[in-house]
Amino acid sequence: MTDELGDFAVDRRMLVTTGLALPVGALTAGAAWCLLRLIGAVTNLVFYQRWSTQLVAPGAQHHPWWLILGAPIAGGLIVGLMARFGSEKIRGHGMPEAIEAILTKSSRIDPKVALLKPISAAVSIGTGGPFGAEGPIIMTGGAIGSILAQHLHLTADERKILLVSGAAGGMAATFNSPVAAVLLAVELLLFEWRPRSFIPVTAAVAVATIVRHPILGAGPVFPVAAHVGTPSWSIDTLALVIGVCGAVVAVLATRLVYLSEDAFRRLPIHWMWWPSIGGAIIGVGGLIEPRALGVGYDVIDQLLTGRATMSLIVGILVVKTLIWSMSLGSGTSGGVLAPVFMIGGALGALVGHVLPFEFAGFWAILGLAAVVGGVMRSPLTGVVFTLELTHAWPAMFPMLIASTTAYAVSVLVLKRSVLTEKIARRGLHLTRDYSTDPLETFFVADVVHPGAPPEPSSGTVGPRDTLRHAANVLAASDGRPLRVVDGDGRELGHVVLADLLVARRHDLSEATDRSRHLTAVALPARERRK
Repeated sequence: MTDELGDFAVDRRMLVTTGLALPVGALTAGAAWCLLRLIGAVTNLVFYQRWSTQLVAPGAQHHPWWLILGAPIAGGLIVGLMARFGSEKIRGHGMPEAIEAILTKSSRIDPKVALLKPISAAVSIGTGGPFGAEGPIIMTGGAIGSILAQHLHLTADERKILLVSGAAGGMAATFNSPVAAVLLAVELLLFEWRPRSFIPVTAAVAVATIVRHPILGAGPVFPVAAHVGTPSWSIDTLALVIGVCGAVVAVLATRLVYLSEDAFRRLPIHWMWWPSIGGAIIGVGGLIEPRALGVGYDVIDQLLTGRATMSLIVGILVVKTLIWSMSLGSGTSGGVLAPVFMIGGALGALVGHVLPFEFAGFWAILGLAAVVGGVMRSPLTGVVFTLELTHAWPAMFPMLIASTTAYAVSVLVLKRSVLTEKIARRGLHLTRDYSTDPLETFFVADVVHPGAPPEPSSGTVGPRDTLRHAANVLAASDGRPLRVVDGDGRELGHVVLADLLVARRHDLSEATDRSRHLTAVALPARERRK
């Protein structure tokens, strides 16, 4: 009965969290729409001196040199002032800040971030910053989920789930990529793959995607006409080349980001001024290649559909990589995915000129998946993101090869990714290896001692309770032994802390041998059948 009641409580909490994730998904879709419209408004006002909320490219037409140079500087100054006198949490590209909130602040995000982050990002991107909208929407969506959880006084685990639900919902609404958003949540934010978190996050993403369709469109963001058959084995093999090239770019870009961050930290001025210096770097790059400015969705579309000229490809690959990496280290506000998409597309388009033709944009698509896999250390997310952005389904297998190759080389060369390096520099240890917790795998029956405990006990557990549950009860009872009783109240033995320490080391042979006879004889048949 105890086990059944415990399972019912867990199931009930999961359903409650899932129910709360539904409005979070809807709200984050609205936040994504507002952010994109705000970016469009700032871009139109600054570069075209008109009122419109449509997304436009800063470099789509000629602008005077002083505007291209001065706008990013002014935008960086505004962001610096907002961070200094509003909230320092708006600095950065979003995902490391969300991870830090989960790891160190029990998934609590200041409500001010929900307002200031999208505004600062719109100013940064709208004045020419070469960043993406996804980082800010991750923080904004995460803040929406976190604020709701704080208001309802939920547990830290439930706050984390709603924070990640908001972040993933915002991602799905921005790029119309629900599956990739869920994968990104699992690979980068949740640190677990369990029903209690996976189901609410997926529910939020589903609602965000449904809400997105009437307000932002239901089609792929960068549609590609890929009416071809499955690529041959030779094309699949050449995907390794794109993967290695993608890894080289990923490693160089990651190192540039943190070399830049180190250089800014050595400046003898307050960090409030750093984004304006980063803006000067952006402005100089804009004078060389104006199309490198802004979020650049139009350029990504040209690259992925094979319509980009060689001068644009080279200009984006060189200038975009430099100004994005160097300005990101200044602590300005903006995301990393859209720039990575553009850089990866340019790399693939360049290398594709010496590779066999498959269909227009094919190698650019593989380059995008490869650089995402190398920079973000999320190869599956890179593949699924690329597929959902383009609907180039025939390229799925070579995408997997390219993305995984870039991921493998990146792991061999760099200790941490562009996201986890920032976390490590703040003194936090972050592992992304998924493993089984032995205390969740084994049961009390595996370690129970026959007879009464050697000293007074302060709690009871059932033979089919997990060792994780027993550890929690032991912690609440100052480590004193626990009595083990079955569903009928019969005492089967006791459990001591040392048994859990043995289990934690994945060495249950001695404990299992000791308890096997008791388990077979004393447990009722109905318990053994569960």
